[in-house]
Amino acid sequence: VLINSGSRHEAKYLSGISHFLEKLAFSSTAQFGSKDEILLTLEKHGGICDCQASRDTIMYAVSADAKGLDTVVNLLADVALQPRLSDEEIEMTRTAIRFELEDLNMRPDPEPLLTEMIHAAAYRDNTVGLNRFCPVENTDKIDRDVLHSYLRNYYTPDRMVLAGVGIEHERLVECAKKHLLGAEPAWGSGQSKDVDRSVAQYTGGIVKVEKDMSDVSLGPTPIPELTHIMIGLESCSFLEEDFIPFAVLNMMMGGGGSFSAGGPGKGMFTRLYLNVLNRHHWMYNATSYHHSYEDTGLLCIHASADPKQVREMVEIITREFILMAGAIGEVELERAKTQLKSMLMMNLESRPVIFEDVGRQVLATNTRKLPHELCALIGQVKSSDIKRVVTKMLHKKPAVAALGDLTDLPTYEHIQAALSSKDGRLPRMYRLFR
Repeated sequence: VLINSGSRHEAKYLSGISHFLEKLAFSSTAQFGSKDEILLTLEKHGGICDCQASRDTIMYAVSADAKGLDTVVNLLADVALQPRLSDEEIEMTRTAIRFELEDLNMRPDPEPLLTEMIHAAAYRDNTVGLNRFCPVENTDKIDRDVLHSYLRNYYTPDRMVLAGVGIEHERLVECAKKHLLGAEPAWGSGQSKDVDRSVAQYTGGIVKVEKDMSDVSLGPTPIPELTHIMIGLESCSFLEEDFIPFAVLNMMMGGGGSFSAGGPGKGMFTRLYLNVLNRHHWMYNATSYHHSYEDTGLLCIHASADPKQVREMVEIITREFILMAGAIGEVELERAKTQLKSMLMMNLESRPVIFEDVGRQVLATNTRKLPHELCALIGQVKSSDIKRVVTKMLHKKPAVAALGDLTDLPTYEHIQAALSSKDGRLPRMYRLFR
């Protein structure tokens, strides 16, 4: 079951509700007395369960033997619509969330933190810029009443999709009619009054966190102290036609860590490997990411290096952004397109990925584009398309996230000036001597 609900819808509520719901999933319900009962029921059909909340979707998923379809749909309907949310379960969730937040700040991998920061910078205080993790100060404030008032608005039939893979459509429809149609949720079935339909407002901006990164290593060999920078620009939503050229561009930039060594099969031909990691041995990471939602998108590059080289690292990344709008070799473009197609096909070998693909597409567009249709669209991308989308993107204000020792970080205005220039260089700093 996928539901159009997530941290982006929490503007009128306490931030962190989706994080709570994710942790509370598959606990006791009207039919099942405890989490153990749910797990035992699933075990009879060799099943496993999982719940994931993202910025715009929450997903309750079960993988089990097809013979247990009726039981599984009944269980999913109960978990999504009839959770008990007992005081004891909510208290345990509070503890789990506090622990997770502590862990998040101590991890050597800063990726989740940086992703939060770049979204907060790009969409300040609105929709996808709202925090995906529950802020510490809200852990005590969220209780059953708060959750119910949120669920009443967002867990409604028009915002839900039941998706299945490895099952006949008719059987799934029968089960949906039996267990979900007209089901009375635990919070009552009144009309949803307060649904937030606001559209993402891209603001651009900078979020900085000064943090001592000198002791993040786990074990005897110390990880060198690094400063992490992420620079992003607004791309487009996954409903727009430009989404495909952006996906090809993201593939063309590629990149990774400087220690993910390997031959050409590892994507060593992508620009961030060739132009950045191959030439600047002191850079530890340069990776391109593309986040896309139904009303906006964000293309960003994450780079990390020693704190003393932050200024140079920022300039290398801003130059890569400017070069995106330049000439694109035919071979380079074809390679990126082939790589994107093969990644798409390889991912769709696994059933959980197909399930998520079907569910998310239907939730957003009421239809599903089949893999061969997507491959045909990828095949049609020309270098002129990429140049067009990049030129449009470079007119936006940048979003910047910076984590670590930021003594040498250029100002936001300088980064913005570099992205508006012809060569991506930062303005020179003149020191005045007496």
